[in-house]
Amino acid sequence: MSLTEEIKKRKTFAIIAHPDAGKTTLTEKLLLFGGAIQTAGAVKSNKIDVATKSDWMEIEKQRGISVATSVMGFEYQGVKINLLDTPGHQDFAEDTYRTLTAVDSVIMVIDCVKGVEIQTEKLMEVCRMRNTPVICFINKLDREGRDPYDLLDEVEDKLNIKVRPLSWPIGMGKGFKGVYNLYEKKLNLFTPSQRKLSDDRVVIEDLNDGQLEKLIGESAANQLREDVELIEGVYPDFDVQEYLEGKVAPVFFGSAVNNFGVNEMLDTFIRIAPSPKSRYTEDREVKPEEPKFSGFIFKIHANMDPNHRNRIAFLRICSGKFERNKPYNHVRGPKPLRFSNVTQFMAQDREIVDEAFPGDIVGLYDTGNLKIGDTLTDGENMTFKGIPSFSPEIFKEVINKDAMKTKQLEKGLKQLMEEGVAQYFTYEMGNRKVVGTVGQLQFEVIQFRLKHEYNASADFAPMNLYKACWISSTDKKQLDEFVRSKSRHIARDKDGKLVFMAESKAWLQMVQDNYPEIEFHFTSEF
Repeated sequence: MSLTEEIKKRKTFAIIAHPDAGKTTLTEKLLLFGGAIQTAGAVKSNKIDVATKSDWMEIEKQRGISVATSVMGFEYQGVKINLLDTPGHQDFAEDTYRTLTAVDSVIMVIDCVKGVEIQTEKLMEVCRMRNTPVICFINKLDREGRDPYDLLDEVEDKLNIKVRPLSWPIGMGKGFKGVYNLYEKKLNLFTPSQRKLSDDRVVIEDLNDGQLEKLIGESAANQLREDVELIEGVYPDFDVQEYLEGKVAPVFFGSAVNNFGVNEMLDTFIRIAPSPKSRYTEDREVKPEEPKFSGFIFKIHANMDPNHRNRIAFLRICSGKFERNKPYNHVRGPKPLRFSNVTQFMAQDREIVDEAFPGDIVGLYDTGNLKIGDTLTDGENMTFKGIPSFSPEIFKEVINKDAMKTKQLEKGLKQLMEEGVAQYFTYEMGNRKVVGTVGQLQFEVIQFRLKHEYNASADFAPMNLYKACWISSTDKKQLDEFVRSKSRHIARDKDGKLVFMAESKAWLQMVQDNYPEIEFHFTSEF
């Protein structure tokens, strides 16, 4: 198969949502429809003993939430799908933001009871920055939720994007009978089944078919006909090009836990979602069909297998063909790197692959050479743009609880920070170690993983800090003078970049006014 054909058959996307919208459950059902798993697990349930495939870390199983992005690949109707299940919890937003740089489109899950929530709005902002195409899945129709028309209006209003329903629910809650596929003009009725696919599907191609009343009742049949007539009258025809440009979001309704509506969305997704797109380096546009390989690291995960102290870097392939055992230029590093252990994932399960193509996500076993944002190429020196670190919102000093385990603590902190779990600052004076995060829950995750993966114990003491600002200046002498005069407030991040640790907003403003030749940056990419 030619490179162009390999690219055309690939779809790489992320599932994003506010916590508890049903994102991980939807991921399970997509894997189920794709034949990648035989039985869907439960995120948190006493009745179902199978844990979800994408929440495999011990802390995820205990809490019933996703704390790290999972990468899964499967084939469906001849299309190779690369699916990334992201954390919904805002405390892990930075992992999600980075993941969005590695995908070509997004499925956004919205709870029909709660509607658009604050984290959904933040995630949508990141999608809008890159005009990422978005499909919207309104979930939990098996519960009594809000009116579908109100939900569509709210999505348009709060997420600032036009919508076009492509499926429509028949009833809601206890009266939920199925969905009508507006895109294919077909009615699909499902038997609720939480764990296995139901074969009991009825297809009615014409809504005026008298069989409709027999299946869903006269009242529901008349309501569906009215709804479909109204939708077709109010909304313009669905324009695939507008979707690809990120201007309109097709909307599907369903209940992931009961397998309602997922099939319609997946079938439409593989027809309209973009194949791998161009990526931009600091110098030029890189097209996927270019013959020479290039790709970037967007995520690092240590200890995916606690029995083996392994470290896996996740590589998004942008152009050409990636081959196992071939030396590649590590743009930031001193020498080429060769990878003999190259894997593709089904969450924690993985298989060795010899080659991969644009859009694919592969795991590279790494001994510490790679970090987030690194570019690998077939020779060319270039760096892909767009994987910044943001200034954290909560800062705490690391307190070592066991002096005998200092080495384990330092190794654990170093590896976890390289994963992007949080940010790590070391003060120039006194060598104090500070961890900065977006949310409180991250400290619990770090503490848990230090204990269980590195046998190290640490406490975190709160610090009164407002912002960590990366600093730079075109005048080296002025920068040196600033660092000397503010030495008590100067730290370095894990990459050795200079950071000014501001204690309050007013004080930061005063320092900025007093040192106009110093530039203060709120992201590490400047």
